[in-house]
Amino acid sequence: MGCLRRVGCAVVLLAIVIGLWIYQDKWMHFVRRASNTPPPVVERVWQPLSPEAAARGRRAIDALSSARGPAYANLTANEIASYVVQAAGGAFPASADSVEAAVIGDVLYVRAIVPTKDIASSGVLGPLAGLLNERERVSLGGSFHVIRPGLSEFQLRDVKLREFSVPRGAIPRLVQQITKGKKTPGVADNALAVPTPASLADVRIADGRVTLYRTPPPGKAP
Repeated sequence: MGCLRRVGCAVVLLAIVIGLWIYQDKWMHFVRRASNTPPPVVERVWQPLSPEAAARGRRAIDALSSARGPAYANLTANEIASYVVQAAGGAFPASADSVEAAVIGDVLYVRAIVPTKDIASSGVLGPLAGLLNERERVSLGGSFHVIRPGLSEFQLRDVKLREFSVPRGAIPRLVQQITKGKKTPGVADNALAVPTPASLADVRIADGRVTLYRTPPPGKAP
């Protein structure tokens, strides 16, 4: 019986090989099509910051204060980031260049190329400072929260210098350097204070954009 089973398996395999050889033109056609399929296009999520983007963001935010304004406003990454950088007094030094923003998952990222000495002077890099070039890319990732009417914060959750992550415990020192030691009551030690209209009630980050919600008018449910 074992011999018969082996013979039967050999017959089946032989039949498969013969079938593939007979219909090779058909299945090779699909193989060639698959090999020639171009790779999927990855959408570029990073957008440059600009005064124009900041102006669009400010107009959208200010519209929430109007009695007839929209219930919410959708902003792109560079619109909200440009607004935040301007309103917060500048998250990067004036010597920074190539400033860009992106929404990745539920995090708003802002990155730029800055002189390493401007970051190293805060002491957050420690001995790592000696391993870096004169100018490096710095990435700030965080979430946006409304603290109270008229005041929000950009809370930093992820800070990278090139591919090196800054320990979370050191982020407050970096924030202190960015703000030149100025502390806003109610704002977290690892966050930048951002003045916002009193009508802003909530901010949600997802799907490549930031959605801002206004406070419902008196007498209306949220």
